[in-house]
Amino acid sequence: MSNAREIVKRRKAVRNIHKITKVMQMVATARFQRALKRAKGTRPYLEKLHDMVQSTFWGAHGSVELSRHPLLVSRMPCRRVGILVVTSNRGLAGGYNGQILRLAMQSIRQIEQAGGAVDIHVAGRKGAAYFRFARREAQAAYTTISDSARFEEIIPVAQRLMDDYAAQKIDAIKIIYMRFLSLGQQRPVKVDVLPLTGSETAKQAESSAASGASASRVRACSEYSPEAGELLLELVPTMVRAAVFQAFVDAAVSEQISRMMAMSAATENADSMNKQLTSEYNRARQSQITSELSELMGGVEALK
Repeated sequence: MSNAREIVKRRKAVRNIHKITKVMQMVATARFQRALKRAKGTRPYLEKLHDMVQSTFWGAHGSVELSRHPLLVSRMPCRRVGILVVTSNRGLAGGYNGQILRLAMQSIRQIEQAGGAVDIHVAGRKGAAYFRFARREAQAAYTTISDSARFEEIIPVAQRLMDDYAAQKIDAIKIIYMRFLSLGQQRPVKVDVLPLTGSETAKQAESSAASGASASRVRACSEYSPEAGELLLELVPTMVRAAVFQAFVDAAVSEQISRMMAMSAATENADSMNKQLTSEYNRARQSQITSELSELMGGVEALK
């Protein structure tokens, strides 16, 4: 009977785990829906802001403000890079944090092998714990940002990055996070944020200028008030803040998808284990009943 009792205890524990993982899956699904709605709402704003910066960049070509703007100055060679790694505060999300941290360490090693140095900025308790374990000092660790990050919480993060860049403490800034592509596809990516002259916006502007789209032609199609160079003084920091915020929003969606899938797999495994334990219990109980019947029949034969 001890074997059957042990199986009963294990089956009870598995059933409790099944209930917990099922509830966590439902919670992750609800949070995913809210995070996805936020991501779909903020992405058009960032895309439109990119277009505005691109158009203003063309219009400000050759202006004094463009050459003096600290966020538009490209410093080569790039000796020190600031990397913001966006991870989660909680676990039970499958390989979500592992994929991000592997890409982060790979990027750090590549920069160091090229002779550069890295300033690590990490968001999330999991990332902060990992870098402490790896004995790599982080310049800043943001562990109090909520899962559904508000824009007000992201402003200090983006501002510190911009201040370090403007003060020439770092020569470039990159963000590593899990980009949400679709419900079945999320990918860890490394995005160049600063300088903007190395970004996709500036590259498109430079290629268009090289192909004959002159600044005068752009100004003929657009009117700027105030001048384009002055607008960039406001638009560039705004776009950097928006890009950092969008990274956190996309990361929140990807985190909930990973947790939802992990809890779904855990629930299925618990259900399969419960069926297996039930089968083992039935066999153990059947063996016990057979043994008891044999003893009973033996006692009856002894009385005869």
